[in-house]
Amino acid sequence: MPAWVVALISAALVAANLAIVLCALVVLPGGRRPQTAMAWLLLILAIPFLGFLLFLLFGRTSVGRKRRAQQAEVNAAILAAAHLEDIEDHERRLGLPPLVQSFARLNRRLGVLPLSFGNTVELIDDYRGGIEQMTREVVAATDYVHVQFYISAWDEMTAPFFEELVRATERGVSVRFLFDHIGSKGIPVYKDLLARLEDTKIQWAPMLPIRPLQGDIRRPDLRNHRKILVVDGRVAFSGSQNLIEPCYDKPKNQKLGRAWVELIARLEGPVVQELNVVFATDWFTETGEDLRDVVAAVPPAPSVRPGAVTGVGVQVVPSGPGFATENNLRLFNAMLYSAERRLSLTSPYFVPDDSLLYAVTTAAQRGVEVELFVGATADQFMVAHAQRSYYEALLTAGIRIWLYPEPFVLHAKHFSVDDRVAVVGSSNMDMRSFALNYEVVMMMTGEEIVSRLMQVEDTYRALSTELTLDEWRQRTRGQRYLDNLMRLTATLQ
Repeated sequence: MPAWVVALISAALVAANLAIVLCALVVLPGGRRPQTAMAWLLLILAIPFLGFLLFLLFGRTSVGRKRRAQQAEVNAAILAAAHLEDIEDHERRLGLPPLVQSFARLNRRLGVLPLSFGNTVELIDDYRGGIEQMTREVVAATDYVHVQFYISAWDEMTAPFFEELVRATERGVSVRFLFDHIGSKGIPVYKDLLARLEDTKIQWAPMLPIRPLQGDIRRPDLRNHRKILVVDGRVAFSGSQNLIEPCYDKPKNQKLGRAWVELIARLEGPVVQELNVVFATDWFTETGEDLRDVVAAVPPAPSVRPGAVTGVGVQVVPSGPGFATENNLRLFNAMLYSAERRLSLTSPYFVPDDSLLYAVTTAAQRGVEVELFVGATADQFMVAHAQRSYYEALLTAGIRIWLYPEPFVLHAKHFSVDDRVAVVGSSNMDMRSFALNYEVVMMMTGEEIVSRLMQVEDTYRALSTELTLDEWRQRTRGQRYLDNLMRLTATLQ
């Protein structure tokens, strides 16, 4: 090749390199957290062309203007039809603490849904028992069943649930089923799920599908991580548990006894309608079917059940790329800063942004007793190491870290503040759950429901081993390097 051609190609590459870097300096800071923008900038400076390509694939969190417009439209229409009243005056009449009232106002402003009262809540930490309870409710269905789970599989444990869905359709019940396309596709029995669904009258659709030939193209790691079941507008379930057997149908997990530990809530009362609204919004976005008339019906009065807590205030808080305000992160930070005596956090993936890290460490430094439950083992290599990069800062601040024993994966997602308020739902305390995943959490008020959640936390503590600062500082340089490297990847949102 002539020297002048080599020189020309070299000059073109240098110019393209410079153009990419200059463009990154202008584009990256806009609308992103400084730490996220800096991580992308470092990647592009280190490997400009590959970094630029990765940014094109993974750098945008938007689900598209059309999709966001659809969500805004259906939210407004469904909320108007459902007659969900603004109950700020009722909150004051009930004598709720001013801080709890402020949380409710924040959630209503960001996620639209109000704090509802008179709900009955049962917390279920028995994996098989949760699926069995959901199955029994489907057996009793007379009108409709709305099913939405991030990961779904028709396997040995969930087969009775799906079989009852099929029987429900045969007696005239409308069954609508949503599952995340990519989240469920990674399960070994995914193709079997689709084949079985095709032979039923169940109406189903994948959420956030990636199908280039059909025009479904978006950032490939956006997920709908919500878990919701609503039966007849009478009863609902929501929490951390997916619709799959506890080892996720993977032979390696089954051989090791690596089972997921979850927490879901069974709910009756006005909150059922709020969860139905969230389902209806996602259903409309994926299928175009408007369910406003279905969700407009007011839920019946809760029943009396052994082991359930009555009279609970519950507010459903949806979040995700369809919202520009990171609803879950703002609520979490507000609640952490409000703590006066104790904070107990459970998150399988604790990879906080700067604001959440400051909130939790500040709480500990001002004398609040803070504890964090995480798994001694994790199912995701990169996230696990990114999480561990924060342990030294947490331990130094005085936060107690409890490691749930192997081979179990502690996948439950919840926290409690003092004795007045708690959160249970699908959201982890990581940057993915704040920016990339569609999530749904429930803020619950009242000493009795907080006490019930504290019993679950007591169970975790009894089984777990405490991690000490001295022990953590003894890890090798190689482990530190890997943790810090994975921490950098976690900010590439």
